[in-house]
Amino acid sequence: MNILLTGSAGFIGSHLTERLLAEGHHVIGVDNYLSGQPANTALFREHPRFRFIQADVSLGLPDPGVRLDFVLHFASPASPPHYQQHPVATLMVGAQGTQHALDLARAHGAAFLLASTSEVYGDPEVHPQPETYWGHVNPNGLRSCYDEAKRYAEALTMAYHRHYGVDTRIVRIFNTYGPRMRADDGRVVTNFIHQALAGQPLTVYGDGSQTRSFQYVSDLVRGIMALMDVPDPFPVNLGNPDEYTILQFAERIRDLIDPRLPIIHRPLPADDPRQRRPDITRARTLLGWSPQVSLQDGLARTVESFRAVGGQPERLVSARLDGH
Repeated sequence: MNILLTGSAGFIGSHLTERLLAEGHHVIGVDNYLSGQPANTALFREHPRFRFIQADVSLGLPDPGVRLDFVLHFASPASPPHYQQHPVATLMVGAQGTQHALDLARAHGAAFLLASTSEVYGDPEVHPQPETYWGHVNPNGLRSCYDEAKRYAEALTMAYHRHYGVDTRIVRIFNTYGPRMRADDGRVVTNFIHQALAGQPLTVYGDGSQTRSFQYVSDLVRGIMALMDVPDPFPVNLGNPDEYTILQFAERIRDLIDPRLPIIHRPLPADDPRQRRPDITRARTLLGWSPQVSLQDGLARTVESFRAVGGQPERLVSARLDGH
């Protein structure tokens, strides 16, 4: 297929590009490098079935020059430090960016897949979170620029499906980790690994009792590929239902790298969700999908990718790890 992928230079976008090319597809990557990395584009520059367009999808999408079969919309800052640094751009890529991507898919008669997020559930009052849960979101808090952008993007995607008949899909992505994460993204995985490799104390916010579930990036990509084959417009959770407290997670990484390191505590950020765990019943039923990579194996691969480049933040974005 001819596939246009926005956010192709991002962490997930680069792994998805790699898988699509391996499956024989032609990929047109689009990114403006607000949070994506040129090093990720460089991985595929010489591939005969990859083409890159540097553009801000919030301002519009250029004519790709070929008939498209699929538009995958993954463009957006996704980590709290990045979207809080660029709140307006985050809202715009969720609003205008999504509309431009949907218009392109509609013009080409192409299918469309939106990368949404578990953040649409906010600080959930239902646990674990099924797709039928409407969420508990602060519409004007520090995280609202991302939460509400994705909630609007979902609403717009469903409107295009219902009103225009566009073949759409929505994936709600839960915490995902693996090689090529930005070392400065402020997420718990990269923070802990970088601190531990540097011999620094691991910083836990609050008492560490808040929970998360972590899926390895290859599991996510496999789920996305499966969803592309199923014409179902309603949201699908993709995440690992194994749940850990942040303190347990810090201990896992510390023990993997240096058990002697201390763990220190800092105040909890505003609107930080207390618990997050996906109900993946729908993914199991609809896609026959469930995560396969254990936390131990995934962390070992991720730590090795950090070590392979000496743990230097400015070099981590170009790290590459086989076997995913």
